Amino acid sequence: MPLVVREISPAEHAQFVREHPRLSFLQTPSWAGVKAEWGSQNLGWFDGDQLVGAGLVLTRQVPKLPQFLAYLPEGPAIDWSGEAFPQYQLDDWLAPMLEHFRQAGAFLVKMGPQVGIRQWGAGTLKAAIAAESATRLREVPPDESWDAGTALIERLQQAGWTQQPDTGAGFGDVQPRYVFQVPLAGRTSEDVFTGFNQLWRRNIRKADKLGVEVRQGTRDDLSVFHPLYVETAARDGFVPRGQFYFERMWDAMTDEDPERIALYIASYQDTPLAATTMVTVGKHSWYSYGASADAQREVRPSNAIQWRMITDSLERGCDVYDMRGISDTLDPNDPLFGLIRFKLGTGGHALEYVGEWDFALRPTTAKAFDMYMRRASIKANAKDRAKRWFGKSTQVIAADTGASK
Repeated sequence: MPLVVREISPAEHAQFVREHPRLSFLQTPSWAGVKAEWGSQNLGWFDGDQLVGAGLVLTRQVPKLPQFLAYLPEGPAIDWSGEAFPQYQLDDWLAPMLEHFRQAGAFLVKMGPQVGIRQWGAGTLKAAIAAESATRLREVPPDESWDAGTALIERLQQAGWTQQPDTGAGFGDVQPRYVFQVPLAGRTSEDVFTGFNQLWRRNIRKADKLGVEVRQGTRDDLSVFHPLYVETAARDGFVPRGQFYFERMWDAMTDEDPERIALYIASYQDTPLAATTMVTVGKHSWYSYGASADAQREVRPSNAIQWRMITDSLERGCDVYDMRGISDTLDPNDPLFGLIRFKLGTGGHALEYVGEWDFALRPTTAKAFDMYMRRASIKANAKDRAKRWFGKSTQVIAADTGASK
């Protein structure tokens, strides 16, 4: 029996997330409420009456045309490996999805399978940096690689899917292709702390000794977070989102699950110096937004707040703390090098996903829309995208860690 793809209700989608929690928070139905400027669909894959896959689709209409872009950020959540439903091949999953979008009027489908290709441990990358043997992640032999990821890339290419060209530093996609994660499964807080480098341990201890306090906030504390976020934006040169955006995020996510999003405030002598948000789905937590003050960086509030989020993730039973995007540079002279240097201090690993893929259902419209986006400067350049992904400039990261440039 072929798989059937059709729209499902947000409630059906939310139930799928509860039963299949290993998916990105960008694929939860609440994310549509966060991205209110987009249209949205909740898509389901059915094997008979059984819902076996789901995806959140963000839609963007073409100006003056009844056609739209269909975007599944870090999704859909289907059986990419073929282990759960070996009777189905990749085309069995993707063909009915494309036909659904074709009939609905989409001109382009963009998706981002959360399938890994390779992984590098912090020790491996530190050694490569010290030896000056590589300037890019891909030039370093990985500690682990997965044939399933490589095979998926080959099958997508054969089926006519394409990728946007890399614009430098690994910025070919909308969502990060390279991320940095701290593994938590089977580890205690002492294990994780011991895995930090000396600088991270020293900064966490210093913050504690000086009396930096980290507390978990409420929705009302978004009024504390937002001024710090605006200060960060002014320092790093990006346009900040309004406080209403974060209130909308809080409301959408907590309505779906009271534990979905958490806010943290780090204060010194009753003065808030840093604030972050953390999102959790199942056993995976993500550091999503960060903000910090210009003043009193020497008391290390950012290290303290990261440590609190990691220990809370452990207490929740998470097996991954995800620090989100990094660039692929290992060149100390690259302005983006500080991003990976900061995260390497946690002793985690860098992970490369297969990236985002496009399928043009109406090639002429897809090409015209791409040109429109370029003219309107919708596509961010590498520098701006780095700020959006990482939330901090390399100068701020260097200050937070005590590292010299």
